[in-house]
Amino acid sequence: MVDIDAAGGAATGGLIAAAVEKPTGQAGDHHANCTDCGEPVSGKFCSNCGQPTHVHRSLLHLFEEVLHGVLHFDARIWRTLPLLLLNPGRLTREWIQGRRTRYVSPLAIFLFTVFLMFFLLSFGGGSPVEVASLEERIETAREAVTEADAAVAEAERNLAAGEPGAEGVLAGMRTAAEATRGQLTRLEEARTAGPRSDGFEPGSWQAGMADAVRDGNVTIGVGDKKFQEKILHKLANPEFAFYKVQQTLYKFAFLLVPLSIPFVWLMFAWKRGFTWYDHGVFVLYSLTFMAIFTMGLSLIDRIAGTEENWWQITVGAIGGILTFAVPVHMFAQLKGTYSLGWFSALWRTVVLLFFSLFVFTLFLVGVILFGLGF
Repeated sequence: MVDIDAAGGAATGGLIAAAVEKPTGQAGDHHANCTDCGEPVSGKFCSNCGQPTHVHRSLLHLFEEVLHGVLHFDARIWRTLPLLLLNPGRLTREWIQGRRTRYVSPLAIFLFTVFLMFFLLSFGGGSPVEVASLEERIETAREAVTEADAAVAEAERNLAAGEPGAEGVLAGMRTAAEATRGQLTRLEEARTAGPRSDGFEPGSWQAGMADAVRDGNVTIGVGDKKFQEKILHKLANPEFAFYKVQQTLYKFAFLLVPLSIPFVWLMFAWKRGFTWYDHGVFVLYSLTFMAIFTMGLSLIDRIAGTEENWWQITVGAIGGILTFAVPVHMFAQLKGTYSLGWFSALWRTVVLLFFSLFVFTLFLVGVILFGLGF
């Protein structure tokens, strides 16, 4: 089932993206005077207000306007995307230097791509968290119990041999073995249990989360008591909690831009000639690539879910290779945008990877707390 909010978000993203772009393309035959402001015109657009001088009134053109408004589909996208994927440094540098009419603006392509990403990721329905089946988890728990018992037996032999510290190790191994055995018992009980009153499948991750909240095993260490109660109330319905976080995530995805710009500035704080605007363009195009990359990995993951083992291995190998695309893209964009040498671009790529991880973690924690607490 399609997430209606995500679909609306994708359309909103497209409309916002179109709104920040200047009108381009053929407008058709023009009138002697602008139909909007009345100024004399001699070209395809009014020099006073910018409206096309030919006002279409066909149903086909109405559909074209909707398509353009939502998808912002014009020739510039085919000049922007190849450079964004293969030569991001040149694309960023040319936009900064003022050669802009041939490309989609960084803000427009970022807004639409991010909203499109969340729309596609929400398409298809299913459980928001993919977990192993109950039988698979029981089998895994049995293997864990066997390994834990073997570890206890090894610790007992070490104690009998008089090795120093063996007693403490044995106590820890026994505690771990008991916990593992208790988990196996709960999973086996869930297999034979009847339907739950809350509707969750016995042994599912939803049931486990709901039980943990109900039993008081989940504690929230931030905020006041009212804030904590709100989070626990949502966690008692795990799928609803995940939905709230998901909605908050795509609604506030744009905050990644202002959070990232200061860290990019730090890498060039002592170099002259670069402005905050330059760093903003860099961040927008970089995040756009990450959104496209995420969609690509999601597609690969879906394909890898097929039953053919050889196809799983092939697609998995492609996904592993593509993982290196992120640092390579960062390196190419840094080197081309700021005209850096190989060493300067390399160390900044390493630093930028750490900065990106920190910013995303900060953003994700904020989104989870905001989505569950408000």
